[in-house]
Amino acid sequence: MRYFISISIIFLCLVLLTQNSSAQKGKDKSGAVSIGVVEVETIVKELPEAVSADKLLKELGQKYKDTLMQIQQEYQQKIEAYDKQKSMMSADQQKKEQDALKAIEQRFGQYQEEKFGMQGEIAQRRDKFLEPIRAKVKAAIEAVAKEESLNYVFDKGSSALLYAEEKSDITYRVLDKIKRGSGK
Repeated sequence: MRYFISISIIFLCLVLLTQNSSAQKGKDKSGAVSIGVVEVETIVKELPEAVSADKLLKELGQKYKDTLMQIQQEYQQKIEAYDKQKSMMSADQQKKEQDALKAIEQRFGQYQEEKFGMQGEIAQRRDKFLEPIRAKVKAAIEAVAKEESLNYVFDKGSSALLYAEEKSDITYRVLDKIKRGSGK
């Protein structure tokens, strides 16, 4: 966390230095840099569509957890039955029961990954629900930043840069300097 904060502070200083050097070259006569901060989490919590999406995701997650619990109970019951009858089973029957138990384990893991994994259904639905909310918040941040003449807007919760004026983007100037071999 400290590393991230340090990087954010360094980035902010670089942005301010870049802005000040532009001002000294006459590109920005005022020389003032305006920075705004916003708590995106607070904003999102107040949006009805975000609250609704959160509720739907929790309900869906609970449904999937219930299914996982059923699979787990089935597994426990099969284990108990197997342990009780193991001594009376032939080697072939034991192997067959062990294979059935492994199949239940695999089914549990596969279901868990399909529903709760990084590319699982919950993650996909979350992205689908959040995309229009993110776009709405981003548009509002940009509109307020322009109305308030802010050069940059950061998220208080994560120190992420949410808005920057186009004229502050020096990407192609840096690339040009590197390509010309004078990146010193």
